[in-house]
Amino acid sequence: MTFPDGWTTRRPTLDDLPEILALVQASDIAAIGEPDFDADHVKATLTSPHVDPARDCWLACAPDGRLAGWGYIDNNNGGDLEFVEVFVHPEFGAPARAPLIALVLRRVAERAREHGFASVTARAGALPNEEPYIADLAAAGFRFLKRYARMRRALTGVAPVPPPEGVTIRLVDPDDDADLRLFHRIYDTGFRDTLDYLPRPYDEWRAYVAGLSSVSWDEWFVAEVDGEPAGVLMSADQALDRNEAWVKNLAVLPAFRRRGVGGALLRHAFAVYAGKGRAAAGLGVDLANPTEAARLYHAAGMTAIYEADIFEQRVEAAPPASTP
Repeated sequence: MTFPDGWTTRRPTLDDLPEILALVQASDIAAIGEPDFDADHVKATLTSPHVDPARDCWLACAPDGRLAGWGYIDNNNGGDLEFVEVFVHPEFGAPARAPLIALVLRRVAERAREHGFASVTARAGALPNEEPYIADLAAAGFRFLKRYARMRRALTGVAPVPPPEGVTIRLVDPDDDADLRLFHRIYDTGFRDTLDYLPRPYDEWRAYVAGLSSVSWDEWFVAEVDGEPAGVLMSADQALDRNEAWVKNLAVLPAFRRRGVGGALLRHAFAVYAGKGRAAAGLGVDLANPTEAARLYHAAGMTAIYEADIFEQRVEAAPPASTP
């Protein structure tokens, strides 16, 4: 699969961040009616410890020089699960889509060889209405796996609600390394039994948090049951341009599930968000999550505003490069 005549590719750098963000947000708006990607997403991709922009990312430019597409590998922990991500401009980027998918998949196979894997799993996501993208993914060997939901609820009239008896909720202390380690331990343990969770060591997680453009520490909560740490809720600032709060992660330790901890964390977060004047709260959820997180979010008044499908294929490692 090659690019049409006159099209060119190059590697991205952080200097390209504004242009890449404009491209991705144009794609978002065409697909869901609003931007769903922010500068932190782009920065995190270009600075990931497990992805090299000089080898694992491409920008595609139309013959007139306009940025038309961005393709890259996303890998959170350096393991054998590689996400193939491709965005093209909705007005003029379509010719770049299939060639970018091919470039990224070829690089996935090379990375498998370099990392010593016989094969790796490659995944890609698309909205159900992105039919041309889904067709190109299918032509490249991807098959449907499961569905995610992007959920939201309005915060009008939300007020503090007392937690269940024995449950208390406090803020994490960002200046206390022990408290941050506790937060990470609960988060990591709480997600270990969910599908596709990719563990991230504490030091790497701390580096990720430190690299965020902003962190609202007054929206990071620890729940305790009878004085025992039980759950955490991590907020993110990724949707503040829409005056929307964002639940990045919510985790409850297995021993404390079905005791109202998750719901208490959500209600507490919603009240804090509302008190700060946020219009809505949002999050993303895997509809195949065995902890039935979607049921918790529905019970908290959230509804899906759109759903996204995940596609998968197994990619064999590329053969060793030939030598003269």
